[in-house]
Amino acid sequence: MDAIYILWLRQLIRYYRSKSRVIGSLGQPLLFLVALGFGFGPIYARAGGGNYIQFLVPGIIGMSIMFTGVFMGVETIWDRQFGFLKETMVAPVSRFNIMLGRTLGGATVATVQGLIVFTISLFVGFRPANWWLMPFAVIIMFLIGLLFTGLGTAIGSLMDDMHGFQLISNFLIMPLFFLSGALFPLQGLPGVVTVVAEADPLTYGIDALRGTLHMAGHFSLSLDLLVLSCVCLLILGLGSLFFSKIQV
Repeated sequence: MDAIYILWLRQLIRYYRSKSRVIGSLGQPLLFLVALGFGFGPIYARAGGGNYIQFLVPGIIGMSIMFTGVFMGVETIWDRQFGFLKETMVAPVSRFNIMLGRTLGGATVATVQGLIVFTISLFVGFRPANWWLMPFAVIIMFLIGLLFTGLGTAIGSLMDDMHGFQLISNFLIMPLFFLSGALFPLQGLPGVVTVVAEADPLTYGIDALRGTLHMAGHFSLSLDLLVLSCVCLLILGLGSLFFSKIQV
């Protein structure tokens, strides 16, 4: 447990000390909130959808958590190239505990990032439907962060080139984001798009956030949590398997 805690804490300290990273990672969520929120807001309202900011913010929070979580995986490659991972591997600690500590730390950082985006969204007009449900929303943010940090770790464990990691991760996460219903309602989609959206794990994370923050989920909250939990366990299992086979 000590090793898991230390590796978790290391991820938080690195995040806190990198002020440029914190500020830079907010650029894309801000762009989506302002450009899409105010740009498509009137169109969405005329179509009878209501306040688009209220609909959009849970999707942007999920996007921010996903991007932060996945790109935490590049630290696996970074640590391998600079020798830190080798020093960690020779310690009398199981590789599973090492992977778990790093992943939990990355998921916590991603959750903090989601909370920062949530705070910013309050200044552009978003208001949660029920503040008492915020603890549940934080749990959902952490599950999304855990899922995608585990995915990033799994990808990073298979690669040794940071540029290749960015290309592969973008190839995976951009479709996951755009087909998750983060930017548009899931009702009335063509059949093929509906099937793909329902196979996207981020769909259930964003829907759970929308259900707790906006009280307008497409699926039931229990289904969202069940899918998120099952996919998290699957990804953590794969991440642990791939991490255990790293050659340093």
